[in-house]
Amino acid sequence: MMEQLKNKNVVLCVTGGIAVYKAVELLRLLQKQGAKVRVIMTRAAMEFVTPLTFQALSGEPVFTDLFNDNTVDASIRHIRWAEDADLVVVAPATANIIGKMAHGIADDALSTFLLAVRSRIVICPAMNTAMYESRAVQRNIDILENDGCLLIEPGVGDMACGTSGAGRFPAPADIVDRILTLMTPKDLKGRCVLVSAGPTREAIDPVRFISNHSSGKMGYAIARAAERRGAMVTLVSGPVDIEPPLHVKLVKVQSADQMKEAFLDAMGDADIAVKVAAVADYRVKNQAEHKIKKTEEQLVLELEKNPDILKCAGQKKRSDQVLVGFAAETQDLKENAVKKLEAKNLDMIVGNLVGGGKGFGTDDNTVTFFFKDGRVESLESMDKDQVAHILLDRILSLHSKGQ
Repeated sequence: MMEQLKNKNVVLCVTGGIAVYKAVELLRLLQKQGAKVRVIMTRAAMEFVTPLTFQALSGEPVFTDLFNDNTVDASIRHIRWAEDADLVVVAPATANIIGKMAHGIADDALSTFLLAVRSRIVICPAMNTAMYESRAVQRNIDILENDGCLLIEPGVGDMACGTSGAGRFPAPADIVDRILTLMTPKDLKGRCVLVSAGPTREAIDPVRFISNHSSGKMGYAIARAAERRGAMVTLVSGPVDIEPPLHVKLVKVQSADQMKEAFLDAMGDADIAVKVAAVADYRVKNQAEHKIKKTEEQLVLELEKNPDILKCAGQKKRSDQVLVGFAAETQDLKENAVKKLEAKNLDMIVGNLVGGGKGFGTDDNTVTFFFKDGRVESLESMDKDQVAHILLDRILSLHSKGQ
């Protein structure tokens, strides 16, 4: 599931507009996903960024003209590139190229190439708001979407021309996210997935709190992977500093009580529930109304237990639901994880050792899956996005069996 673009031939079609420089970043992000990227540019695009920039980064000659080219196959390159393409991305897509594509006009290298393409085409509009909202452009976009092109909605904000509104070039990271979604099989379509992520904060006074080192990255990776695979996703998140996945219902919480309420409320509609959040086990019994002043050498706080969200979820779980927990341990991983699995009515639990640079806050994770039937599966250290997809594979197998 994590190799949607690995060794895929992607053709990046760059047309003229101030957003051309962002296509350079898009090229690098596509390469980071393992794609082999070729670039075609219009003459207008070359007024903003030279072909040499894209050539240096892609390692491939940039296609700019059907005839004025020193290569032997220049006159048929548009056909060969179209045949080799696994995916075509038009970014930025001006009103001009959108109109040409909609009406089959081929009057330069780029538009001629697009007529020969048989793979999926992703279109990333970028233009003045009035132009984008014009009847002609919207009509042409409708034609292209009906023809099977994927439109990445432009951003909203200040424009280079001094106006503000829809028409900004989409963030390159969001474009890649939607491309990966396009290329991902929709084996979770029709299923509702609930994920909790991040830490909780238990207030001591109005300015201090008890929390932990959870970054939320693992939970967010699972929510993102589930959305890409077609699921309807609800993400209940404690306070984190990362952007939420696209097209996911985000419920923000602070305390364990708030997370319990949000998670259990959403669980009624969930087919699959994955509780990743690192919930504080204890809270201050008597929260101070005002900031506690530093007056004594020692300060003693009386703590009381927080509700056990995973145990409550296990008690509420239906026979047609799959419930998965996480166990972050510093020692005795198997013993503690299996005990938690059995005590909380889970279908499986994901165990990992934390501390010493492992687990919390990192981009990689080393996990072991413990299943209700006694099976154990250990994974090597890998990116959390990869862990998320493997976990969803295992969960999908359980849910399909009706466990």
